[in-house]
Amino acid sequence: MAEHYKPQKYKAWELTLEERFQEYYPPLSEREATVEANRCLFCFDAPCMVACPTHIDIPTFIRKISTGNVKGSAKTILESNLLGATCSRVCPVEELCEGACVLKAEHKPIMIGRLQRYAMDYASENNLKFFEKGKSNGKKVAVIGAGPAGLSCAGELAKLGFAVTCFEKKPMAGGLDTYGIVVFREPVQVSLSEVKLVEDLGVSVKTNMEIGKDIILDNLVNEYDAVFVSVGLGNVPDMKIPGENLPGVLDGLDFIEETKVKKLNEIKFGDRISIIGAGNTGIDCATIARRLGAKRVTMVYRRSEAEMPAYHFEYQFALGEGVSFMFLTQPIEIIGDKKVEGLKCIRMDLGEPDASGRRMPIAVPDSEFILPCDMVIKAIGQNKPNEMIAALSKYGVETRKGYIAVDDETKRTKHAKIFAGGDCIRSHGEASTVMAVQDGKIAAAAIHKQLLGTASPNEKHLEPVLTAPVK
Repeated sequence: MAEHYKPQKYKAWELTLEERFQEYYPPLSEREATVEANRCLFCFDAPCMVACPTHIDIPTFIRKISTGNVKGSAKTILESNLLGATCSRVCPVEELCEGACVLKAEHKPIMIGRLQRYAMDYASENNLKFFEKGKSNGKKVAVIGAGPAGLSCAGELAKLGFAVTCFEKKPMAGGLDTYGIVVFREPVQVSLSEVKLVEDLGVSVKTNMEIGKDIILDNLVNEYDAVFVSVGLGNVPDMKIPGENLPGVLDGLDFIEETKVKKLNEIKFGDRISIIGAGNTGIDCATIARRLGAKRVTMVYRRSEAEMPAYHFEYQFALGEGVSFMFLTQPIEIIGDKKVEGLKCIRMDLGEPDASGRRMPIAVPDSEFILPCDMVIKAIGQNKPNEMIAALSKYGVETRKGYIAVDDETKRTKHAKIFAGGDCIRSHGEASTVMAVQDGKIAAAAIHKQLLGTASPNEKHLEPVLTAPVK
């Protein structure tokens, strides 16, 4: 039986570069999947189902695997989550479905994520098609941004008979699933296959189309019956410290993107890399750097381990990859003449909690020191979607803490035609692929109800159904 999420011992010198970037967890064999599925208790009021933001009927899809009906299992997943293949790989299952598993307390939780991947891989390998475009209802919807929220909304609307066009500014659709998830967690092909799934439903996905440059927002609002905005967030903000513009200072998301669009041997990296920030993106950057061959990778964070925003299992993963952590440390200058030569930092103490609830870092006088490095990667969060917010403001669209404000029940903004979802509305709570997918589903159901005056058949998949699973 496959080990349950047990980190493999990473020895870079024993692996080729390509091997280091293979998917971290191997697929389950048929026997492994069947044995694991039969461990499930198929709970009547399954807490895992409630914990899943898209409310996949987890007991049912697992039971179908246990009885050999893998095709039926995949259909059950996709009915609730069109991006089930991505979510099976990148969802923080330890915090969601597996974290809620009733077997967790005294045994090992069911490997829900890997079982979901087993069913999704089966569907992909056998080119199974479960849905088709609905009969035309005469309405058309524009989706701005073809990331997980946009694709989810577009796919659900297409099944309901809407003519949907997605406008994506990058060369490939998929958003962060395509560009921002490390390749050993999700290969590009997985994300692009989900884009194709949505296109096969009749959705037109137009890439290299930037709002305000290649297409005018006014035209979309005027010509379409509804507009769904799912533009994600901007790049990493400036740290506003000296030396930030030196060659060798990179945006964390750009660093991750290189592993998705370039050959691995073409990626430039340093021997001693400092990563500023301790969130999940920073962890991804650190593990990429180690796998590329960096001799020393240090994550620098101004608070303590207890306050770091990365999931604990991600922190443990990074430690297993040989990443070092320097807590209670604030960068104040990037040292160098024509290239990065070091990171000047100051030691910090923690004071009273700030607005985020975390203790506020306070500089320790006369504690400056220089951390030698030849590359600095910024991973301190992302800018809010300022450009799109400015464009939407003329329509009366409001903001909440700098994010697009929507009604939580419908994802509609103050403008009757404009809806929004994904990271661009996430002013509070965790931002993730699975949350974005659910935003798209909610918006699609609300658009259907608003334009056609009837409840969407898909509304049954918006909330968990606490009934006995189907055999």
